[in-house]
Amino acid sequence: MNILSTKLLLSSERQEWKWVQVEAQEKNLISLADNLKQQLQVSANKVAFSASLLDQGSGTTGPALTETTLAFKHVVRNIGDAYNPQTGVFTAPLRGAYHSEWYIGINKDGSAITSLMKNDQQVFTARNNLDPKYNLEVGFGSASNGASLLLEAGDVVFVRLWSGHVVHDDENHICTFSGHLLFPM
Repeated sequence: MNILSTKLLLSSERQEWKWVQVEAQEKNLISLADNLKQQLQVSANKVAFSASLLDQGSGTTGPALTETTLAFKHVVRNIGDAYNPQTGVFTAPLRGAYHSEWYIGINKDGSAITSLMKNDQQVFTARNNLDPKYNLEVGFGSASNGASLLLEAGDVVFVRLWSGHVVHDDENHICTFSGHLLFPM
């Protein structure tokens, strides 16, 4: 074998080695991309939140002159970041069956009526009107409700306080709003 043949053979072997390396890197990139797609699909299917009305302390919200969306500020969990504590609105990130529930409290002689809203439609209502005689013994009342809903991506769910009514929360976080994706559809 002459020098030229040896150089050509070495050059050919180097190019083959480079192709092997390129193919291995390509396979690694494809595998990495597949893993990222899988993680995104799994992440998109993980949606859950829980929040209470007040960040801290004790207080009454309302009465308002008009219906008011309650912004539950003390967020315990917000998996998927679909709940906005500034607005009190949960926005469905994908089409699916979701479950929401809320608990309200009233103090002294208050009257509380709240509704779970899907977009602009009232779904269910929770109410509690304390009887003043009973209130003297207990001093606190509560109500709750929940619903499973079919939501399209972009649908919103929130709790609305009726005009003229109040809700009470305290350091024990007794006034809450929660929801989660049951399954995508």
